[in-house]
Amino acid sequence: MMCCQYILLLLLLGVSGGVTAVEVQRPRGVPLSKRQFYEEGKPFTCLDGSRNIPFDRVNDDYCDCQDGSDEPGTAACPNGSFHCTNAGFRPGFIPSSRINDGICDCCDTTDEYNSGAACQNTCRESLQKMAEIAKEGFLLKQQLIQEAKRGLEDKKAKYAEVQLSKNEFEKRVEALRTVKETAEQPEKEAKERHLKAWEDQKAVIQMEKDKARKAEVFLELDDDADGFVSVTELLSHSELDPDSDEKYISEANADSPAPVETPPAEIRDNESEQYPEEDIPDDEDDDEEEDEDDDPDDGDYKSPPTMQTQEKKDDEDEGTMPPYDQETQNLIDAAQKARDAFDEAERALREVDDQIKNLEKEISFDFGPTAEFAYLYSQCYELTSSEYIYRLCPFNRVSQKPKYGGSETNLGTWGQWAGPEDNPYSIMKYEHGTGCWQGPNRSTTIKLTCGKETVLTSTSEPSRCEYLMEFTSPAVCQEPSSLDSVLHGHEEL
Repeated sequence: MMCCQYILLLLLLGVSGGVTAVEVQRPRGVPLSKRQFYEEGKPFTCLDGSRNIPFDRVNDDYCDCQDGSDEPGTAACPNGSFHCTNAGFRPGFIPSSRINDGICDCCDTTDEYNSGAACQNTCRESLQKMAEIAKEGFLLKQQLIQEAKRGLEDKKAKYAEVQLSKNEFEKRVEALRTVKETAEQPEKEAKERHLKAWEDQKAVIQMEKDKARKAEVFLELDDDADGFVSVTELLSHSELDPDSDEKYISEANADSPAPVETPPAEIRDNESEQYPEEDIPDDEDDDEEEDEDDDPDDGDYKSPPTMQTQEKKDDEDEGTMPPYDQETQNLIDAAQKARDAFDEAERALREVDDQIKNLEKEISFDFGPTAEFAYLYSQCYELTSSEYIYRLCPFNRVSQKPKYGGSETNLGTWGQWAGPEDNPYSIMKYEHGTGCWQGPNRSTTIKLTCGKETVLTSTSEPSRCEYLMEFTSPAVCQEPSSLDSVLHGHEEL
């Protein structure tokens, strides 16, 4: 096999309806756009810059470059790609593993140059078929454009209508706000009166309880029940002596459990440090001390209930606040009705605001030169592979979900039109998707091609976390003036 085989490219220039044969010399499998990197007689530099090799090692059926760029016309490199010239049709690339595999992939048969496969050049038939699709697609595109125009007019009319209704909603909200505030003032005053009456009632109940407790204590101190408490009777109660260790507790609260006072840990630690290590008392001594602490005489001590427990008990005794009287309840109902009406009006106003924002977005959105892509808005299209279900919602987001269950992964949200300057509406870019593990955020490029149907046709991940999808739509189709012009438009010059 020759190290560098050259091909004869037929460029259909459309001169006087004829064709002119122009010989463009380049190694097999190299596109014209990379011809300058393959100059015979000079050392070849791998396109990734990894190394230089003699030019006679290009297409020698041995992979020298890591990126496979030295074998564009053979199957030697597993990561290589072969350029189908497809003279008379649309150029393209196929994986180098398909070269000479006995299956005709390029319509001009250039991929099966040494396999013996009986391939026929079908480029012109493919072009004719594509021209027919483009013609039918363009007719559909005109319908889409007319529908977009009518839709835009409807949206503008709707926008004006909603703007007028917004003014009415705003007036209604302000009117109901006044009604609500007017109804809430007497409601507030009535509730405050009711609460004050309840507080006063609780104070009276508490006063009676305090009076009863005092009488109870007096009876306990009045040992001879003569209606007076003498000094002798007071002295008989040692718990009243401030110098005594005993504490007084009314018998009314005698059923409360006595708290167990536990010395702080710090004190115990300090006490243990006072002894040398060998003099630390045995556990038996500790047990004896604990037994001494459990003096049965201390059972006479009665601890008063905690303040929180007492307050809770008082609240339970006082009961709950009584229901509102009928007059107050009527004011509350009227105020609540006014609040409900106001809340409903505010909700309706928010919905109108959202509707206006959506209409403004749709009216000003770039749906193409003649709004031919407007029909894609609010639509979604799916493609199922062996593992995933891919979902494209144009102008919104792209996602993938495991076919057999699992969470959805965001592959990017709408960014912008990203096609070349002469055809900016041929590529969509979706960015800032879910982040990859120790990698960038996912992003997706959508390549749009002409088709009679709107279909998501393929998906791939050429680079880590960067997805490429192909999407056909009639909105992409251009009017072919003639078959020759289509040929000219798809020829690689």
